[in-house]
Amino acid sequence: MSPQLQAAFDALCGIVLGKDRQLRLAVACLLARGHLLIEDIPGVGKTTLALALSKVFGLHFQRVQFTSDLLPADILGVSIYEPATGAFRFHPGPIFAQVVLADEINRASPKTQSALLEAMEERQVTSEGATRALPEPFFVVATQNPSEQIGTFPLPESQLDRFLMRISLGYPPAQAERRLLMESERRDLLANTPAALEPEQMLALQQQVQTIRTSPALIDYLMALIDATRRHPGLRQGLSPRAGLALRRCAQAWALLENHSGVIPEDVQAVFVAVAGHRLSAVESDRAIVIAEEILASVAIP
Repeated sequence: MSPQLQAAFDALCGIVLGKDRQLRLAVACLLARGHLLIEDIPGVGKTTLALALSKVFGLHFQRVQFTSDLLPADILGVSIYEPATGAFRFHPGPIFAQVVLADEINRASPKTQSALLEAMEERQVTSEGATRALPEPFFVVATQNPSEQIGTFPLPESQLDRFLMRISLGYPPAQAERRLLMESERRDLLANTPAALEPEQMLALQQQVQTIRTSPALIDYLMALIDATRRHPGLRQGLSPRAGLALRRCAQAWALLENHSGVIPEDVQAVFVAVAGHRLSAVESDRAIVIAEEILASVAIP
């Protein structure tokens, strides 16, 4: 990891305690120009993680609290008539930020959820016939409550596929939780945390990810993993070609974090479950992650 990235990662680890692997996955997702879905119970640090990413990387942050009565215009923005000028002026919504936290995304209706689709995929917003580009870098961090909780609308497969990775934070280790109880509030620490990178530096790193070499043998390994998901009897459907591209891009980002000049199988293994788990449709709905781990363990490295 470069000194700049290491400084940023160390700062993140000082805010979100005991979650080094999840933080590394989140940074890899940002480097790969993807979007991150965090699924977990309330109170384990999902919002703090999104705030920490924006603060440490010097990115403009906006938060949208998703509720059942939220409308697409509340996210995208709206044109308002101004009598002084006799014309309509577009007032951009919170989507026009470099890091957008979509908090409790599955509490909004499917119509409102779909308002994010174009923004996440095309990095632009079309409103009232006009197309407006979103800032770069553009990174959506969505939090999702467990589907068994009251008042949630499950994300459809097309929406899940827009997220490059899905992670879960879980409870912190005992030592980390002890530090949390003894130290200042994490938001207070965030307020005094300087940015380790500038947005231009993050854009340069994102471009560098695309130059990380993937050898023909590594592509064979990726194809073997993808084929295994399509043949597994416990899955209704396997990974799509778009998911394969996402897996390669995430492996390249992980290789950059590990200072590898080219992607190696360990880089693919590190990100496979986070990339594939939410894209697999299992016969038994709660076994997708387990099957992804089984596939990873069973496919031989060429």
